[in-house]
Amino acid sequence: MRETKSGRGNPVELVLASQAPLGEMVVLDALTGRDGTNRSRGHRQIDAETDQDAVLAWLARFVDSPNTLASSRREAERLLLWSVVERGKPLSSLTHEDLLIYRRFLANPQPAARWVMPPGRKLARRDPAWRPFAGPLADASIRQSMVILNSLMGWLVEAGYLSGNPLALAKRRRKAAAPRVTRFLETDLWQAVRETIVAMPQETLRERAVYARSRWLFSLLFLAGLRISEVVGNDMGDFFMRTDATTGDPRWWVQVLGKGDKERLVPATTELMIELMKYRRALELSDLPSPGEPSPLLFPVAWRRSSHPAPAWPEAISRSAVHTIVKEVFAAAADRWEADGRGQVQADKLRAASTHWLRHTAASNLANGADLRHARDTLGHSSLTTTSIYIHGEDDARHSAISAVHRIGW
Repeated sequence: MRETKSGRGNPVELVLASQAPLGEMVVLDALTGRDGTNRSRGHRQIDAETDQDAVLAWLARFVDSPNTLASSRREAERLLLWSVVERGKPLSSLTHEDLLIYRRFLANPQPAARWVMPPGRKLARRDPAWRPFAGPLADASIRQSMVILNSLMGWLVEAGYLSGNPLALAKRRRKAAAPRVTRFLETDLWQAVRETIVAMPQETLRERAVYARSRWLFSLLFLAGLRISEVVGNDMGDFFMRTDATTGDPRWWVQVLGKGDKERLVPATTELMIELMKYRRALELSDLPSPGEPSPLLFPVAWRRSSHPAPAWPEAISRSAVHTIVKEVFAAAADRWEADGRGQVQADKLRAASTHWLRHTAASNLANGADLRHARDTLGHSSLTTTSIYIHGEDDARHSAISAVHRIGW
């Protein structure tokens, strides 16, 4: 890469060279951060010599929390790229004023050709056409980005890598009012989504597989209230049965390893178990999983147990694949809504909906029908206690309460 008289390369060349993933970015030596103006000259507690190495050391703290790691990596990577390309300085030379400019940049990443992904395209990270943004960030996303970067800068100060945190000078925000949940589907919209899935074509083997997987996924997201990370991170073998301590009736549960590596028991209602059996029959599997069965909750569409030779259990499909399945169903529901002339505002809401909206929809349904303590424990809003393993009576009461009020009604 050539240098200009100012000591930095052409911005376009820099962004192309820098667009490799974090840890592989190639930049001029002056932009690595080795001599950043905000570098601490005292004792360091990390071995990092460059800004990229320092950020990777910070990210290593989140290796056991995939969601936190992904969001933290994204925000750090964006700032590193912007710092080098737009400001022509390393991250360890950024000032308070630079970060104010960056905050405004997030609301309108320009030039768009350099920073924004082509409309409607989701490209792999190493694709030459990949860009850091899908478009301007909303105010809430900007605030979240700055919170993450403030955490990064503060940690680098504690580690002895930076002299000071340029974001520590930001104006203190007053405590916000309790947020009102708006990202959920009202009864008529949720009904439209279910009708869209039921109406999916089932003429060919592939169409039937797509239908079965979509119906099972939406059942799982709503009836179990799972996060997308929990759908891809848990197995069918996590379903288990035990006897009701009072009535002697069989109760099915699913043991979920969730956010922050916290475990919780989710009632597998009769309706959910019926949907599980239907999905497994579509896969040509036994009705119920064996204890500890390592099969994923969602299978690739082309997988069949009857294939010859019999295939091994597939890998769980990715978070992005689950996201795509859900978005396609919501888009189809929005198209049907528009075709019926039922209103553009609701159709737009369906198109905006994502996987997490189903969790909010489930939470709203539970909170309006079941004891809030049962809803809290089912959705994992608080951690399981050690004693809950032994208090089966309380769990059985929760199972009955959830089963009575929380239904999908295909």
